[in-house]
Amino acid sequence: MDCPVIQLAQDLIARPSISPDDQGCQALIIERLKKIGFTIEEMPYGDTLNFWAHRGHSGETLAFAGHTDVVPAGDPAKWKTPPFTPTIINQHLYGRGAADMKGSIAAMVVAAERFVAKHPSHTGRLAFLITSDEEAKATNGTVKVVEALMQRNERLDYCLVGEPSSQSQLGDMVKNGRRGSITANLTILGTQGHVAYPHLADNPVHRATAFLQELVSTQWDEGNEFFPATSMQIANVQAGTGANNVIPGEFFIQFNFRFSTELTDTMIRERVKSMLERHQLKYELVWSLSGQPFLTRTGKLVDATVQAISELTNRNTELSTSGGTSDGRFIAQMGAQVIELGPLNATIHKVDECVSVDDLQQLARIYERIMELLLL
Repeated sequence: MDCPVIQLAQDLIARPSISPDDQGCQALIIERLKKIGFTIEEMPYGDTLNFWAHRGHSGETLAFAGHTDVVPAGDPAKWKTPPFTPTIINQHLYGRGAADMKGSIAAMVVAAERFVAKHPSHTGRLAFLITSDEEAKATNGTVKVVEALMQRNERLDYCLVGEPSSQSQLGDMVKNGRRGSITANLTILGTQGHVAYPHLADNPVHRATAFLQELVSTQWDEGNEFFPATSMQIANVQAGTGANNVIPGEFFIQFNFRFSTELTDTMIRERVKSMLERHQLKYELVWSLSGQPFLTRTGKLVDATVQAISELTNRNTELSTSGGTSDGRFIAQMGAQVIELGPLNATIHKVDECVSVDDLQQLARIYERIMELLLL
């Protein structure tokens, strides 16, 4: 297909960049950005490739952020076309990463090319922050780049992340925030023994039941106008040796909080600790914080995005904080306004992942319009 956005998306999909192996995707993007005057700073960390690119020298900075890595495709035989052979069927582009998020990256790059061609002396700075480690550990990607940029007081005012935010029509929803995520890895300690001699043992499963009931029935907050109430879900439990005549000595429980801006991770940790101590449990507890909640209230970035979508699609856009975490949680630490706008999310991480050809072309036009509204 003779369309720059679709052609670049196909070129990216054809590279099997399963996280964090970039497979040459970033080299392709860097080559395109260099041609239109971007200064490129490659920032690899460990097994992850990242780069920061900018064009312009002063004024407000608008960055487009994304990831070149994809999740594994699974069994190729279950796909209607090979997952890393981009194929167009019924005006939809099929392939792993088509929607999440190589299609968005292609739209970003082409939008930048068109914008620079029309406005070579634009005000402010246009930037890109691209990583190859978003889908897996996310430890050597955007979080490391943000740390480095913050250490040198790099300016970032607005950031648009190309995550697939749309629900049923392109642009019907953008994410203006995300909930935080923290996981507890809790081991309740008891004494192993024979089930026939319970007085010689101490069953941690029995001891933990009252605590678990309180954990499950607690309302952690009521949310607010932007976020639903904090959700706590038990994800894994494990106890016993597999034998039916052994009282277990330990009981492992893993539970996760998706929390709003009404709470902090410190508040969650303290409340769980006081709960455990109130139930007089012996325990070991290790926390893993995946990300803090972030929120971009109304402002120039939200206004520009809503306006661009309205002008080009005649659709009203819903602002939402639903869904999982994204790299926006790291970028928000720079004090930037952050939103996520991308194609439909119906097929992401699935067999036969695909994106509408028309939507990708329209997305590039929306991205370009946002550049105009913020940098001219």
